[in-house]
Amino acid sequence: MGNGLVRVLSHPVFLSGFLSWFCAQVIKLLVEALKRRRRLASPLLPVVLWKTGGMPSSHSALVTALATSIGFHDGADSSLFFLSVFYAAIIIRDAVGVRKAAGQQAQVLNRLGEGVQERLGVEFTPVKEVTHGHTFPEVGVGMVLGFSIALVVSLLS
Repeated sequence: MGNGLVRVLSHPVFLSGFLSWFCAQVIKLLVEALKRRRRLASPLLPVVLWKTGGMPSSHSALVTALATSIGFHDGADSSLFFLSVFYAAIIIRDAVGVRKAAGQQAQVLNRLGEGVQERLGVEFTPVKEVTHGHTFPEVGVGMVLGFSIALVVSLLS
């Protein structure tokens, strides 16, 4: 069992995906810290693990790394490569469009709820987290990061 786990954790496709996601999250944390020009108030581990939105897109980095490393590992003519490319396209499209629309809808709902609360006195609990979609540059940088890490991992494997 231990040997199987080592093989999984050292597999180039797993390494490419994990390293791309992790590097994107760390870069996102650094970008956020530079924007604020001070230390982040929240603990670092939850921010690195769970922060969504921002530069670069970890979703785009992860799925691009997976598709690229599967292409290198199994061949660009494999069924798994085709599947991973289409999966990446769906995830990247979602990161740009659907999540942005959901965030905009959540903001409108919060404003409407606050208005109802003020006018009618009805208690309103706002949406806790407004999800923001990614911009094209955030997605593009994520894709470049994912491709680059997959390339390096494949060359070193």
